[in-house]
Amino acid sequence: MAYDEQNIFARIIRGELPAIKLYEDDQVIAFMDIMPQADGHALVIPKVPAVTLLDLPPEAAAYTIQIVQKVAQAIEKALDAKGIVLMQLSGEAAGQTVPHVHFHLIPSSIHQLGRHAAQMGDQEKIKTLAEKIKAQL
Repeated sequence: MAYDEQNIFARIIRGELPAIKLYEDDQVIAFMDIMPQADGHALVIPKVPAVTLLDLPPEAAAYTIQIVQKVAQAIEKALDAKGIVLMQLSGEAAGQTVPHVHFHLIPSSIHQLGRHAAQMGDQEKIKTLAEKIKAQL
Protein backbone atom coordinates (compact mmCIF):
# COMPACT_ATOMS: atom_id res chain seq x y z
CA MET A 1 0.00 0.00 0.00
CA ALA A 2 1.31 3.44 -0.90
CA TYR A 3 1.79 5.92 1.92
CA ASP A 4 -1.01 8.51 2.16
CA GLU A 5 0.51 11.90 3.06
CA GLN A 6 -2.95 13.06 4.19
CA ASN A 7 -3.45 10.42 6.88
CA ILE A 8 -4.24 11.84 10.32
CA PHE A 9 -0.82 11.02 11.81
CA ALA A 10 1.08 12.58 8.90
CA ARG A 11 -1.00 15.71 9.45
CA ILE A 12 -0.22 15.68 13.19
CA ILE A 13 3.51 15.34 12.42
CA ARG A 14 3.30 18.37 10.11
CA GLY A 15 1.40 20.35 12.76
CA GLU A 16 -1.77 20.59 10.68
CA LEU A 17 -3.87 18.82 13.30
CA PRO A 18 -3.65 19.16 17.09
CA ALA A 19 -2.43 16.44 19.42
CA ILE A 20 -1.94 16.23 23.16
CA LYS A 21 1.81 15.69 22.91
CA LEU A 22 3.90 13.87 25.46
CA TYR A 23 7.25 13.84 23.68
CA GLU A 24 8.71 14.98 20.38
CA ASP A 25 12.11 15.05 18.76
CA ASP A 26 13.30 15.08 15.15
CA GLN A 27 12.47 11.37 14.61
CA VAL A 28 9.49 10.47 16.82
CA ILE A 29 6.37 11.94 18.37
CA ALA A 30 4.35 10.56 21.30
CA PHE A 31 0.85 11.76 22.10
CA MET A 32 -2.33 10.76 23.85
CA ASP A 33 -4.87 8.61 22.04
CA ILE A 34 -8.11 10.59 21.79
CA MET A 35 -10.10 7.34 21.61
CA PRO A 36 -8.45 5.59 24.55
CA GLN A 37 -8.96 1.97 25.50
CA ALA A 38 -7.91 2.88 29.06
CA ASP A 39 -6.90 6.02 30.95
CA GLY A 40 -3.40 7.08 29.89
CA HIS A 41 -3.50 5.37 26.47
CA ALA A 42 -0.68 6.88 24.41
CA LEU A 43 0.69 6.46 20.89
CA VAL A 44 4.31 6.61 19.74
CA ILE A 45 4.93 7.12 16.04
CA PRO A 46 8.05 7.57 13.94
CA LYS A 47 8.09 10.59 11.66
CA VAL A 48 9.28 8.42 8.77
CA PRO A 49 6.44 7.83 6.29
CA ALA A 50 5.71 4.12 6.75
CA VAL A 51 2.33 2.40 6.64
CA THR A 52 3.18 -0.72 8.66
CA LEU A 53 5.98 -2.03 10.82
CA LEU A 54 7.23 -3.96 7.78
CA ASP A 55 7.66 -0.67 5.87
CA LEU A 56 9.67 0.99 8.64
CA PRO A 57 13.45 1.15 8.06
CA PRO A 58 15.36 -0.85 10.72
CA GLU A 59 17.13 2.22 12.13
CA ALA A 60 13.82 4.05 12.59
CA ALA A 61 12.27 0.96 14.17
CA ALA A 62 15.15 0.65 16.65
CA TYR A 63 14.98 4.31 17.64
CA THR A 64 11.20 4.32 17.90
CA ILE A 65 11.17 1.34 20.27
CA GLN A 66 13.64 3.18 22.53
CA ILE A 67 11.15 6.04 22.81
CA VAL A 68 8.30 3.55 23.32
CA GLN A 69 10.23 2.27 26.34
CA LYS A 70 10.88 5.80 27.63
CA VAL A 71 7.23 6.81 27.36
CA ALA A 72 6.09 3.51 28.91
CA GLN A 73 8.33 4.17 31.92
CA ALA A 74 6.83 7.66 32.28
CA ILE A 75 3.28 6.27 32.08
CA GLU A 76 4.10 3.63 34.68
CA LYS A 77 5.48 6.22 37.12
CA ALA A 78 2.91 8.94 36.48
CA LEU A 79 -0.15 6.72 36.70
CA ASP A 80 1.16 4.05 39.06
CA ALA A 81 0.35 1.53 36.34
CA LYS A 82 0.70 -2.11 37.32
CA GLY A 83 0.97 -3.19 33.71
CA ILE A 84 1.22 -1.69 30.24
CA VAL A 85 -0.10 -3.33 27.10
CA LEU A 86 2.18 -2.62 24.12
CA MET A 87 0.27 -3.11 20.90
CA GLN A 88 1.31 -2.63 17.29
CA LEU A 89 -1.26 -3.46 14.64
CA SER A 90 0.26 -3.87 11.17
CA GLY A 91 -2.25 -3.83 8.36
CA GLU A 92 -5.97 -3.31 8.12
CA ALA A 93 -6.66 -7.03 8.62
CA ALA A 94 -4.84 -6.80 11.97
CA GLY A 95 -7.01 -3.87 13.06
CA GLN A 96 -4.78 -0.95 12.05
CA THR A 97 -7.07 2.06 11.61
CA VAL A 98 -4.55 4.77 10.64
CA PRO A 99 -2.18 3.95 7.75
CA HIS A 100 0.96 5.18 9.54
CA VAL A 101 2.93 2.78 11.74
CA HIS A 102 2.27 3.41 15.42
CA PHE A 103 2.70 1.80 18.80
CA HIS A 104 -0.01 1.80 21.46
CA LEU A 105 0.94 2.03 25.14
CA ILE A 106 -2.08 1.18 27.24
CA PRO A 107 -1.78 1.17 31.03
CA SER A 108 -4.15 -1.67 31.82
CA SER A 109 -4.66 -5.32 32.39
CA ILE A 110 -5.26 -7.09 29.08
CA HIS A 111 -8.48 -8.36 30.63
CA GLN A 112 -9.81 -4.82 31.23
CA LEU A 113 -9.13 -3.22 27.87
CA GLY A 114 -11.89 -1.36 26.12
CA ARG A 115 -12.51 -1.90 22.41
CA HIS A 116 -9.95 -0.35 20.03
CA ALA A 117 -11.00 3.04 18.55
CA ALA A 118 -14.58 2.58 19.77
CA GLN A 119 -15.41 5.97 21.26
CA MET A 120 -14.00 9.43 21.84
CA GLY A 121 -12.51 10.00 25.27
CA ASP A 122 -13.00 12.92 27.67
CA GLN A 123 -10.48 15.43 26.28
CA GLU A 124 -9.99 17.30 29.58
CA LYS A 125 -9.29 14.04 31.40
CA ILE A 126 -6.85 13.04 28.64
CA LYS A 127 -5.05 16.41 28.96
CA THR A 128 -4.76 15.99 32.75
CA LEU A 129 -3.28 12.50 32.35
CA ALA A 130 -0.89 13.82 29.68
CA GLU A 131 0.46 16.43 32.09
CA LYS A 132 1.19 13.74 34.71
CA ILE A 133 3.01 11.61 32.13
CA LYS A 134 5.01 14.55 30.69
CA ALA A 135 6.16 15.41 34.20
CA GLN A 136 7.90 12.02 34.32
CA LEU A 137 9.71 12.37 30.98
